[in-house]
Amino acid sequence: MKTAALMILCYLIGSIPFSFIFSKLMGGVDIRKRGSHNVGATNVLRTTGLKIALLALLGDLLKGMAACWLGSLSGNAAVAALCAAVAVIGHCWPVFLSFKGGKGVATCAGIVLYISPTIFIILVAIFILTIILTKYVSLGSIIVASILPLLAFILNESGSVVLMCLFLAVLVIVRHHENIRKLINGTEAKFTEKATS
Repeated sequence: MKTAALMILCYLIGSIPFSFIFSKLMGGVDIRKRGSHNVGATNVLRTTGLKIALLALLGDLLKGMAACWLGSLSGNAAVAALCAAVAVIGHCWPVFLSFKGGKGVATCAGIVLYISPTIFIILVAIFILTIILTKYVSLGSIIVASILPLLAFILNESGSVVLMCLFLAVLVIVRHHENIRKLINGTEAKFTEKATS
């Protein structure tokens, strides 16, 4: 399969809005109009509950893993890394939702799990610990995104993987710009808070 076709396919896979789909079909809720209005698993959890949130999370994880697998078919590490990155771009700017998507954390997690289970386990541990200590999911996401490229470098991942991880880290942090503002202002919603609208 040609590189361009692979990247388009990975973008379309990344664009599948599992959080929106499961919330709408199983919970009767348009999460774009509830809670934080973000099309992501955390907002699904706050608005429709744990069961639907877990399904959305699994779907987003699998998107990242599927993109990595498809990219690997090219036999080129750089192309594989690009395919993974494009899937996250699709999640953040999905063609199926007028280019208004989530923040890319779960899809990035699927990519990391596929590439390096060791890095995945380390980051999940840090993520969970951050939430336990601070109750802020967004802070956990920002911290693990910041650490990701450093871990990839320390654990001797290829140059293509390190660069991809750096790109993903920047993308996730940029997508959390509003959360960063709220964290600074002390108005960010905690993990234990339910959606009020």
